[in-house]
Amino acid sequence: MKAMILAAGRGERMRPLTDHLPKPLLPVGGKPLIQHHIEKLCAVGITELVINHAWLGHKLVDYLGSGAEFGVTISWSAEGDSGLETAGGIRQALSLLGDEPFLVVNGDIWLDTDYRQFSSFRLAAPDHAHVWLVDNPPQHPHGDFSLSGDRVEDRPGLTFSGVGIYRPQSFLSLQPGVHKLAPLLRQWMTEQRVAGSHLKADWRDIGTPQRLHELDQELQRG
Repeated sequence: MKAMILAAGRGERMRPLTDHLPKPLLPVGGKPLIQHHIEKLCAVGITELVINHAWLGHKLVDYLGSGAEFGVTISWSAEGDSGLETAGGIRQALSLLGDEPFLVVNGDIWLDTDYRQFSSFRLAAPDHAHVWLVDNPPQHPHGDFSLSGDRVEDRPGLTFSGVGIYRPQSFLSLQPGVHKLAPLLRQWMTEQRVAGSHLKADWRDIGTPQRLHELDQELQRG
């Protein structure tokens, strides 16, 4: 399985930290957020990665390069300074992702869990996607979607983790350009073609400097 790490966000809420550094390169526990994901993916055998970038993307490329230093192979998908949003970024990167279902991970989240549950997962034939939902964090108390059995429904309940497995052919209907993921997921939900799981793990949306600082302090303490 290939994986795409989303790293093209501007990180407005993280300013001024992101004025000179792309959000996934912000350090926690002595290394950038995105490096934690790369090491965890590599540890479970996912070594072919695609990473998109926009704002200050050259700094990501400079730091990670080909990925060889981290035991992986990185293909880069450049989106210019403004980015293409999540679905648009995936659409642009399809030629790098191949024909089989692939894993997508937001590069600016913290996730402490066994990544083997992602690497070993197989997307069911009728489904466009399988997404992992987490308990609602304090800053997002109502959540995004709900689970009914293994079907994801468009009503609040749990929070989308930013981790999912997608079928590449499902994005071909999009014209190249800027597209958000949530409307596409909702469209697929009406077709009953989005599956999901409740992920019980230490998951954090590193959306503010304060949350970044709190996580860094916890990791430094071990």
